[in-house]
Amino acid sequence: MQKRISAAITSCLLAAGLASGAAMAQQAAPNANLPATTVPAPDYSDAQLERFVSASQKVVMISQEYTPKLQSAPDEPTKKEVFQEADQKMVKAVHDEGMTVDQFNGINQALQQDPNLAQRVQGMAAQ
Repeated sequence: MQKRISAAITSCLLAAGLASGAAMAQQAAPNANLPATTVPAPDYSDAQLERFVSASQKVVMISQEYTPKLQSAPDEPTKKEVFQEADQKMVKAVHDEGMTVDQFNGINQALQQDPNLAQRVQGMAAQ
């Protein structure tokens, strides 16, 4: 479960950039854990990317709803409960768009590595 929310939060941050219209290529930070060689990103269809954009926007809304709850939780057990509830909602939002969490995270990772793909998705998000 921890892996899901961590990935969803990463995607959420990416989606926040989409929602605000910020240039994603500027947001993408190089990942020190990646190999030195660049692996070409898969060729995602417009339909796949549109589902990703929609899911990302939902994940952002869930994150915005749960961040204050998480911050105001009085103790660790309560924080864990809030965290798990947010995780479940984020995963459901991704599934409701017809994607798996792995597909969602794969597109998210590809966006961080491919500025052209990031621009393509940014254009879709702006529509």
